[in-house]
Amino acid sequence: MNRAALFDVDGTLADTNHLHVTCWWEAFRQAGHDVAMHDIHRAIGLPGEDLLAHLLGNDRDHGGDERLTAAHDTLYATWFDRLPGLDRAADLLRELDRRGWRVVLVTSASEAELTALRAAVGADDAITATASSDDVSRGKPAPDPVHHALELADAAARDAVFVGDTVWDMKAATRADVVCVGLLSGGIPRRDLEEAGARAVYRHPADLLAGLDDSPFADGSGEGGKQ
Repeated sequence: MNRAALFDVDGTLADTNHLHVTCWWEAFRQAGHDVAMHDIHRAIGLPGEDLLAHLLGNDRDHGGDERLTAAHDTLYATWFDRLPGLDRAADLLRELDRRGWRVVLVTSASEAELTALRAAVGADDAITATASSDDVSRGKPAPDPVHHALELADAAARDAVFVGDTVWDMKAATRADVVCVGLLSGGIPRRDLEEAGARAVYRHPADLLAGLDDSPFADGSGEGGKQ
């Protein structure tokens, strides 16, 4: 039976959450919306359409959505050649691959963003597949992207572990019956991640790598973990 190591990317493998916050803030400012950076930060990890609904409400004028998203994408693209991967992220993926886990990226990033993020992480040799919100009808926190990732890995939920940095990641994994691990590298508090379903919480990829033998990755059942 295959074992699947499912990973979010922004804030989990790459130190990009605050870049997204800044780019969304500027996109909102250009469109005449006053949205606090703190609120934007808590929405990072949602697909673009859901992020706009979360921050601006469902009763907004949807006519400006495409322009807002395009503004964010244009601003964020200026960072593509220097996106920072998180310390030891590549080593973590390679070690899991060496141990027989099928590594699948589960992200809300666009194809262009994902290409830049994969270059920043620098571990394509350890990645089996990628699953994005574009591949399913509903993105995180719905379980659909996680279900799709399991299909790509040809693995059952009980034989998978999901690693992410937002409450949306934890909720998506929990709703898919997959054990989830939270990382603090995206800036979300430990308590929020635990309340959203995190079985274990680590500071960053290097911390998880150092504690891998005492983590939910120690076997395929999701037992163990650092609290």
